[in-house]
Amino acid sequence: MTTAFWRLWTAAGLSSLADGVLKVALPLVAVGYTREPALIAGLAFAFSLPWLLFALLAGAVVDRLDRRRAMLAANLARGGLLAAVTLLTVFGAGSIWALYVVAVGVGCAETVYDTAAQSIVPQVVGREQLARANGRMFAAEQTANEFAGPPLAGVLAAAGVVAALVTPVALWAVAVAALLLVRGEYRIPRESRTTLRADIADGLRFLLRHKVLRTFSLMVGTYNFATGATFAVLVLYAVGPGSAMGLSAPAFGLLMATSAAGGLTGSVLAEAAERRLGRIRALWISWSAGALSVGTLAVTAKPYAVGTGFFLGGVGVMVSNVVMVSLRQRLTPDRLLGRLNSSHRLVAWGTKSLGALAGGAIAQAFGLRTVFVVMAVLAFAVVAGLRVLTEDQSECVSA
Repeated sequence: MTTAFWRLWTAAGLSSLADGVLKVALPLVAVGYTREPALIAGLAFAFSLPWLLFALLAGAVVDRLDRRRAMLAANLARGGLLAAVTLLTVFGAGSIWALYVVAVGVGCAETVYDTAAQSIVPQVVGREQLARANGRMFAAEQTANEFAGPPLAGVLAAAGVVAALVTPVALWAVAVAALLLVRGEYRIPRESRTTLRADIADGLRFLLRHKVLRTFSLMVGTYNFATGATFAVLVLYAVGPGSAMGLSAPAFGLLMATSAAGGLTGSVLAEAAERRLGRIRALWISWSAGALSVGTLAVTAKPYAVGTGFFLGGVGVMVSNVVMVSLRQRLTPDRLLGRLNSSHRLVAWGTKSLGALAGGAIAQAFGLRTVFVVMAVLAFAVVAGLRVLTEDQSECVSA
């Protein structure tokens, strides 16, 4: 791996740690303002809403710009926004609605950063090293976002609102410094001038006509709908003396970290799993394991059992992520990669916002356990999507 890759890897890890702290700390901070399920779940919706609204535009922009500079701009934007809201909090003007502003603004910047970060990898390492590079990138991101971030968020939230909000700002600032050390030009040459609308249409057309990539997007979208609903209301099920699990804020962070520990394990196993089992069989096993992240909550509230389910689910999700992302990067021309990634994420991640809304509505009407049961059925049903794919099809570039 090149020096540029390791600097990119460092920036990815720091940015992911900031994301991990903020996305767990924000609901914990919000509980101090309200315990209404719809409002708490709405924060998760606000985080992921930009993927529905701006994902396609972000992909088209990333394919036009230097991808490293796009990442720099995104980190500066979200760090600046959170710093401004932190100042409001210091002066006593904080509120649940200020947290919503943070969630939407950070989510918008995330559409650009994540699309550029995933699209730049083949330019840095070459396609023959994609599985290894993606495994290491996912390991850094997963460790930071879900292993280190959640427990740190719990500690910071317990220490105070300002500590929980200012820490991601500092982490994004250091990530910017790491990105500045990545040398080189990462803009894809364009053959002719086109409109943003035409660029977006090209990316969507490529995804919709490609059977393998289209199927993966629909599967991930359905699964993320289920997890979006589940985790949007999980804090109400897990935290506080009156909750089903009865955890403290730091303990909740540790519970969330079990999924990240599984993800870290999965990132190490992914390359070998694909090589030894074959791509489709590895996906069958990993998707089935991934559904345990939701399924365990449907049958028990015991923290150790839930943590075990989260760990196994984390392994499965990470193996499937590495396999699918590496395949997507191999099958997609460089000039379309930003748009293809954003089109995929429009389906795959935009559905998280819809899931968060559904989770809040179902919990409000029928209770928290109903959310987990319904979404567990949906998560396990997703595995059936692999029936339409074969190993030969996963090697084909055309639809």
